[in-house]
Order: sequence, then structure tokens, then C-alpha cells
Amino acid sequence: QVQLVESGGGLVQPGGSLRLSCAASGSIFSINVMGWYRQAPGKQRELVAGITSGGSTNYLDSVKGRFTISRDNAKNPVYLQMNSLKPEDTAVYYCNTIPPMRDYWGQGTQVTVSS
Repeated sequence: QVQLVESGGGLVQPGGSLRLSCAASGSIFSINVMGWYRQAPGKQRELVAGITSGGSTNYLDSVKGRFTISRDNAKNPVYLQMNSLKPEDTAVYYCNTIPPMRDYWGQGTQVTVSS
């Protein structure tokens, strides 16, 4: 049974940066594609970025050039470096597989971009 725990969120001013981490308990070596998702108030959860075990990445158009997803299969499974943050990036961020497994959803980490 895999449990994913997100951390690294916080309050940041527009233009600032944050680095999110996703820690896994249990075996993650069977997990191929990992992703970061986010859910803003009143909106559906959306996939922000994904990464395969081989390092291939994909991004939501609105975050391309600003966010970078990476993974370390030996430790935490996935990171999300977020630069040039905008107020519209405000959301709760989650990590999960792609496609997501219902049992893997954690509490998420809140990211608030505001001056």
C-alpha cells in the first residue's frame, strides 16, 4: 500500500517560488508515471505536470516554462519547482500517479500566491 504525503506549500508573493515535495511510504518502484495535480476553490482538480520513470515530462500549458517536475526514485518520488508564481496558481497541490489512484490521494499542500 502506497501513501503519498505532500509538503512545501505556503504563502508567496506573485513572482515568487516554491518547491513542493512528495514523500512516499511503501513501494514506489512499481509506479511508472507520477504527476502533480491541483485544485483551486470552486474548480475541478487538474493535472499540472507529469513525469515518467525515464524522466519524460509534460505540463499544463499555463505552467510551461515556470514549473519543473522531477523525481528521485530512491527517495521522495516527485518534486515540483514552481517559479514566477501567479495568483491563479493558488490551489491545493497533490501528487498521485497518472492516471490517479483513488486510494493514493493525500491531504495535499496549500499554495497561496498573494501580495
